[in-house]
Amino acid sequence: MPPPPRGVSPPNHLVWAILATLFCCLPGGIVAIVYAAQVDTKFNAGDLAGAQAASDNAKQWSWISFGVGLLVIVGWVGLSILAAMAEHA
Repeated sequence: MPPPPRGVSPPNHLVWAILATLFCCLPGGIVAIVYAAQVDTKFNAGDLAGAQAASDNAKQWSWISFGVGLLVIVGWVGLSILAAMAEHA
């Protein structure tokens, strides 16, 4: 059994991953949740580099999901406005 890890665990970004899954982009959010779930496990196993990499990946996928979700919402609103303008013309 490896010795207990020293230092502070990297943030797991689980809350952001869940929010991204629920409100933005389901596939990217699920990937973020998987990486977020790996952070504490790897840290407790003594794999500090792996825990930091999983934390970075969870953060990256959360932001990707937020970005994709934002683009979809902005595109949908833009197309709805254009459709409404075309109906009234």
